[in-house]
Amino acid sequence: MINVSHKSNTLRYAKAEGYLYASSETLQRVKEKTVPKGDVLATARAAGIHAAKNTSDIITFCHSMPLDWVDLSFEVESEQIRVVAEVETVWKTGVEMEAVTAVSAALLNCFDMLKPLDKEMSFGDIKVVKKRGGKSQYREEFDRPLKTAVLVISDSTYEGTREDKSGKVIQKHLEDQPVEVAVYEILPDEEERIRERVLALVNEENCDLVITTGGTGFGPKDFTPEAIRPILEKLAPGIAEKLRDYGTQRTPYAMLSREIAGTIGQSLILTLPGSSNGARESMQALFPGVLHIFPMLWGGGHGKHQ
Repeated sequence: MINVSHKSNTLRYAKAEGYLYASSETLQRVKEKTVPKGDVLATARAAGIHAAKNTSDIITFCHSMPLDWVDLSFEVESEQIRVVAEVETVWKTGVEMEAVTAVSAALLNCFDMLKPLDKEMSFGDIKVVKKRGGKSQYREEFDRPLKTAVLVISDSTYEGTREDKSGKVIQKHLEDQPVEVAVYEILPDEEERIRERVLALVNEENCDLVITTGGTGFGPKDFTPEAIRPILEKLAPGIAEKLRDYGTQRTPYAMLSREIAGTIGQSLILTLPGSSNGARESMQALFPGVLHIFPMLWGGGHGKHQ
């Protein structure tokens, strides 16, 4: 199975359809509910819902997940029945397999109930016709890459006695994002120096995105939040809340983090933990959704890109 533990829950929806082809006489009996085995469509609907809820039992690599809604509908036409299944959940993976499985099970039950009446009957053309949710829905595209700076805040790394890992983790994660890492620097845990460098990156070097890593804990040299907070023009508390919520689902120590985020002009400043795991999880929690702030900063609300 694919490991999805790093993914966040989002609203997922899928719609699938399939067809059963039969003679008009057979379909007329479906409408009139005169089939010897009983009500075909009611049985198929129940079978489809049951199958969707148990998809992971028969599809090897599917994750078991809580489904919030499953429903099936039927359109009985002159020579076919169109079966439509819709599935919705708030979870980490899509539900298209659940929708396809629901349609398949419904068609199989129709076939089973009608096969004594129609030897030429067949079914197929099963496919996903709509899906929503997941990271791809929230991925932003811009006319130019966002100019980005990564600042590693650490005395020991600055002095060369400790290898940087978190900054490299951040850079690696950004390779899949619409950004250009133009600056990668290591700074000591000096409050005034951190503040001056961030201001220079924003005001003189026109960085759209500045990401710091380190100095967000309770150690005697942890000053990154104190350095950044006075220069932020607008705080973005939701970003920090998301980081801590995501982190505490993995370790209770995340409650001890002091990350902050906010904007200076049209630039976004993020302060991330200094551990490589903390930095990785923070990037997984925030991207790509956090980049939606830029159309808003540029005055386009939720739609205009620069």
